[in-house]
Amino acid sequence: MSKRIKYTDGEIGEVKIVKDFLPHPRELLLKDDLVKVTISLSKESVEFFKSDAATAHVPL
Repeated sequence: MSKRIKYTDGEIGEVKIVKDFLPHPRELLLKDDLVKVTISLSKESVEFFKSDAATAHVPL
């Protein structure tokens, strides 16, 4: 294993506190306009996509 770190009572020096400049995580999200779509597929098509998803290990 790696060596243990030994801490000493050394001097840190001058410390400067800076204002938080990172945006809130919610502000980092991309805001896309959502469009709801309804489609009709045959049972054969649905079974094909389900089997294809299973071979690609995609959860249903």
